[in-house]
Amino acid sequence: MTASAIEFANTVVAKRGTLRDGLDGWLAEAGHPAAADRFRELRDAVRGLLSAATGGGEFAAADLAVVNAASSAAPRWPVLAHEADGTLTVREESVRADRTAEALAELAQDAVHLLGGPQRQELRACQGPGCVQFFVKDHPRREWCGPGCGNRARAARHYQKHREQQAS
Repeated sequence: MTASAIEFANTVVAKRGTLRDGLDGWLAEAGHPAAADRFRELRDAVRGLLSAATGGGEFAAADLAVVNAASSAAPRWPVLAHEADGTLTVREESVRADRTAEALAELAQDAVHLLGGPQRQELRACQGPGCVQFFVKDHPRREWCGPGCGNRARAARHYQKHREQQAS
């Protein structure tokens, strides 16, 4: 469940030393391009909380307020639907018809469960050179958000070692 909060937060990427915002593409894919400002506010608050959680800093009250407000915006419950073929299926019902508020709430609730649950202990900021991504450490030896960052870190380490040997 927490993968979507991390994917959402990771719509900020570092490319060649410059931060790039991939939120517009992510929103277009998710079907909510018109509400970019609301999603950006939530994304920035989630990133602030993830940074505090991984860096040992204080959680900003403003970030907590944004996440909690978004989380409370779309209460839902499961219902059983009797299908024409006689089977029962589970559907989600919501008090609100605002699909944007529901999407914001789902992302915020995902962040709440991530930061307030047991996975917080495994939450990490990528140690790759210049990387600004987050991930949940799912393997004891994992240090990076993905293979690309691992390769860049190993290449940088090799380059530095080789350079030091040549200087000696």
